[in-house]
Amino acid sequence: MTADGARSDGEFGWQATKDGRDFTLRVATNEEDGTVDYLRQVAPSREGGAYMSAVPRPRGGSVVTMTLPLLPEVDPAGTAATLARELATLASLAEGS
Repeated sequence: MTADGARSDGEFGWQATKDGRDFTLRVATNEEDGTVDYLRQVAPSREGGAYMSAVPRPRGGSVVTMTLPLLPEVDPAGTAATLARELATLASLAEGS
């Protein structure tokens, strides 16, 4: 899910803020596999986050798949609604460029 704000931190990746809470966000990419992982600490000594992959389509464009594991206490319907809004915003931005 999108952060309310983020700033580059050369040592750790990004320092992000969401709902008034600060956290470190590490972005791991693998160009050969077409993957981008957005990771943060979800428990002591445990990292998790959103996992994305992009697969090229034969006639142009690509298919993007995103996996977002949910912690047991997270409301799936609320998360789905937030993701739908954020993906619509992302699509709108992409269409405008």
